[in-house]
Amino acid sequence: MSNIKSFTREFIQNKKMIGSIIPSWIFLVNKIIKKIDFSKDKVLVEFGPGTGAFTFRIIKKLKPDSKLLVFELNEAFYNSLKEKIKDSRVILINDSAENIEFHLKENNLDAANVIISSLPLTNLPARVRLNIVNNSKNMLFQNGRYIQYQYSSTAKELLTKKFRKVDISYTLINMPPAIIYTCYK
Repeated sequence: MSNIKSFTREFIQNKKMIGSIIPSWIFLVNKIIKKIDFSKDKVLVEFGPGTGAFTFRIIKKLKPDSKLLVFELNEAFYNSLKEKIKDSRVILINDSAENIEFHLKENNLDAANVIISSLPLTNLPARVRLNIVNNSKNMLFQNGRYIQYQYSSTAKELLTKKFRKVDISYTLINMPPAIIYTCYK
């Protein structure tokens, strides 16, 4: 089944967990991938990969000594990624992003350089949303980045309160157009 059909089916069944009816477009993926320095950023985390629009691009750029932790709560997406990804640098996790600290420690990693989140923060319960943002900030190395993209501006207030600096950019060539928050610890 194609990524778009699979993604759309899961969106219809799980609207609270999935922020868009179709996967991210390459323009959004490229804009976010450019924010990663793969020669220095060795521990990467991705929240909500869906069908892997970002995941597979990141894997292509990962250095041999890098790690990518991928958190996917949706069972269908998780199983699909598990079938497709056979890379020892990638750790697939079928758990909530709230548990980032546990999974980093379990894999002998102190913190992350970059966290990319496509989680629909607006759709999540307030407590879960707050836990994800707080735990993410706590598990970043100093000068680490939390990159959150959304399809509305509702995350702005929370992110600007929690991080010392937040850069905001836009990708209009995406359906729907996306707001990218690059948050610095």
